[in-house]
Amino acid sequence: MNLNKALDKAYEGKSLKEVLDAPVAALSGVSDADAKNLDAAFGIKTIRDLGTNKYFVRAAAIAALESSEE
Repeated sequence: MNLNKALDKAYEGKSLKEVLDAPVAALSGVSDADAKNLDAAFGIKTIRDLGTNKYFVRAAAIAALESSEE
């Protein structure tokens, strides 16, 4: 999977482990201020933290259910 478009230039070409361990601001479109707010509110420091945060995982699962509604 090519993640380059989802990441800031400095993180393009990094291994998956390096990307998961990268700060949230490594995601394209996430500012340092956004990352600071995520840390303050949820203790999220890395991309891994963001992807596995119980609130975000729950919200993604609920949003995915929308496509199964009639």
